[in-house]
Amino acid sequence: MGKARKLINFDAAVIELYKLLEENPLLPALIPLLILVWAVEKWIFSVSNWVLLVLAVWATLQHGNHQRRILVENLNKKWMQLTLQTSDKTPLEHCEWLNKLFIEVWPNYIQPSLSQQFASLVERRLRHQKSRFIEKIQLLEFSLGSRPPLLGLHGTYWATSGDQRIMRISFDWDADDVNVLMFAKLAKPFGTAKIVVNSIHLKGHLLVIPILEGNALIYSFISTPEIRLGVAFGSGGSQSLPATELPGVSSWLVKLATDTMNKRMVEPRRNCLALPALNLHKKAVGGVLYVTGISAENLLFSKPLEDTSTDDHIETFLEVELEELIRKTDSKPGASPKWDSTFHLMLHSNTGILRFNAYKCTPGNPKCDLLASCEIKLRYVGDDSTIFWAIGANSSVIARRAEVCGKEVEMTVPFEGATGGELTVKMMLKEWHYSDGSRTFTTTKESSLHSNISSKVSKTGRRIYVTVVEGQDFPVKDKLGKSDPYVKLQYGKTMKRTESAPRSSKPTWNQRFEFDEEDGEYLKIKCYTEEMFSDESFGRARVNLEGLADGCIRDVWIPLEKSSSGELQLRLEARNLGDHEQIKGSSNGWIELVLIEARDLVAADLRGTSDPYVKIQYGNMKRTTKVVPKTLNPKWHQTLEFPDNGSQLTLTIKDHNALLPETTIGDCVVDYQTLPPNKMIEKWIPLKGVKRGEINIQITRREAAQETRSHIYNASSMPSQELQHQISDQIKEMLMKMRSQMDDDDFGGLSQMVTELEILQDSQDEYIAKLETEQKLMIDKINQLGQEIFHSAAPLQRVESAP
Repeated sequence: MGKARKLINFDAAVIELYKLLEENPLLPALIPLLILVWAVEKWIFSVSNWVLLVLAVWATLQHGNHQRRILVENLNKKWMQLTLQTSDKTPLEHCEWLNKLFIEVWPNYIQPSLSQQFASLVERRLRHQKSRFIEKIQLLEFSLGSRPPLLGLHGTYWATSGDQRIMRISFDWDADDVNVLMFAKLAKPFGTAKIVVNSIHLKGHLLVIPILEGNALIYSFISTPEIRLGVAFGSGGSQSLPATELPGVSSWLVKLATDTMNKRMVEPRRNCLALPALNLHKKAVGGVLYVTGISAENLLFSKPLEDTSTDDHIETFLEVELEELIRKTDSKPGASPKWDSTFHLMLHSNTGILRFNAYKCTPGNPKCDLLASCEIKLRYVGDDSTIFWAIGANSSVIARRAEVCGKEVEMTVPFEGATGGELTVKMMLKEWHYSDGSRTFTTTKESSLHSNISSKVSKTGRRIYVTVVEGQDFPVKDKLGKSDPYVKLQYGKTMKRTESAPRSSKPTWNQRFEFDEEDGEYLKIKCYTEEMFSDESFGRARVNLEGLADGCIRDVWIPLEKSSSGELQLRLEARNLGDHEQIKGSSNGWIELVLIEARDLVAADLRGTSDPYVKIQYGNMKRTTKVVPKTLNPKWHQTLEFPDNGSQLTLTIKDHNALLPETTIGDCVVDYQTLPPNKMIEKWIPLKGVKRGEINIQITRREAAQETRSHIYNASSMPSQELQHQISDQIKEMLMKMRSQMDDDDFGGLSQMVTELEILQDSQDEYIAKLETEQKLMIDKINQLGQEIFHSAAPLQRVESAP
């Protein structure tokens, strides 16, 4: 009975029945209906025969209604999709789901990546645009905080312009945990201070346009967004000073942020977000770009319609501008000129803005008027491709993609404004330079080699070697088309300068300089020409040295900025300081120099000849050859050797005089650093500083084997003591001869004796250098032997200590 009471609970059943009646109030009416059906079935006619038929009809009607609803839903979806594709504007929608997703991925993925990108951008902007109260400013920390911007709070919709889809979305960002810390050296009497940006308010509307079949997005603000920054100041530690302590700094930061927005991503300026299927995770730090201005069509000269008689007398030229680098084409007549001019340009980051300005001018009139302008932007993509984009007609987007370096891209871009006309240009990104030292155009084997080298060696403690090789197409500075150019190099606070190349429009220097590497610094170059009263600057350039790999040599042609023409060839090399000192301190190799002959030298004597000899300077070491009297085509056939420590090798040809000062009849710098080891190179080198003359040399970079290191200087194979006694005896014998010749007033013989004494002095210097080299070799050998003994003794100690 207890079990039955547990199984059947009448109170619970009654409660459930009441609930059922509340939910279905028509349920009590079913009881009379069932009684009526039973009565009809019993006394009038049988209803059970019709039940199955009624159920079949009801099921058929229900299925038809269900199919009709599915068809209507499908038609509504297709109609909505067709509406979205064909209508100019979709209904306004909210996207809370996007903000929830944004909040989840912001802290660990988006925020660190954006902070790193914005930090480099802000650092560059701070370096070039400083407040008048700030002498120097440095970015210490940069974090965008934990609160992401909110998208679409005021709605989002899609619009159509031609064949392009455009999404308009609101952008609201209020972050109060931003941390942008800067250290500033202020103008007197403020001293130094820390500037902290701790909050940011940014509000505006974004345009997002997918391009290149979804491989990239173009985005920009419709108008200048509303920007507010929270700024605090301190002198160090935890001290926080009010913003009024530094007047104008807060407004300067807001203006800096606003100007950066306007220049980069406010209509009609647009940025690009690449979405590559393959990301090689390389950081591009520069590149080489070739731009060809082909032609322009339908340029308007802003004249009345009836005044068309002078169109053929108006000429136009195109100016190509990349940052501070400007090049221009020749002038061509008419409103549809064809230039076909190609320019070599340099990129200093992974993006670039090419600005094209069309000018009109009249022959004989120096005044030029700007007709129209347009821009083309480019950026590196993670799959080693390059995207070019510009604004098309009716604010559309013109985009092209070069899948590989060396592929030429042609674009026809309308000029900005209501001036009309369009420009056709070709662009080719020849090579990208990466932060690991590799370049795009190199083979896979070379690229992997460069990346391996750079990954093993830290960039701190490196030495940068810059060789100024030559220049070409320098602007003419005098009526004869000649100038006396020289180059100044600045890297950090270190300044270097080449010699002047007199009376030359295509100078050659081959001078090598070295600098200690500084993080984030550009190599700044300025070109000057010597004038009587003050030197005149005619061009400048800058080179990003971030992508130099250790031990790899890069030859680059740098176009001059602030100049209409001109390029400078540099040879760049980075070497770890420890490796450099090791190479410099050891004698693992030597330079073998053979001075063969010279030809077509200038005459230094009144009789039309010279008494030439060569003075060799290698670092602090000096050597001289024998004097060949009365000739302009001397032959020496002398061999000299020097330890390979990377010093500059300079040859100076002088005219020997006994009584009068000696005259220099030409000099040159021998470039040997790039030679392959143990391979002899013979070449004729033109002399600098004179109108004519060449010298013929043979040079070899020797790598000494372990067993032959003691014979680096093989000018004499005799023992050291015998050579020392021989030199001493020769000096005594010459001094005796000089005394006798002075007594006999034999000045000709005395002059010859002085020359022989100088040669003997050089032999003595060479002997001393040999002793120093042998001493270094002996010390290295002793150190090597000690290390071998130490390493061989360690296992014996472990064996003896073992039980």
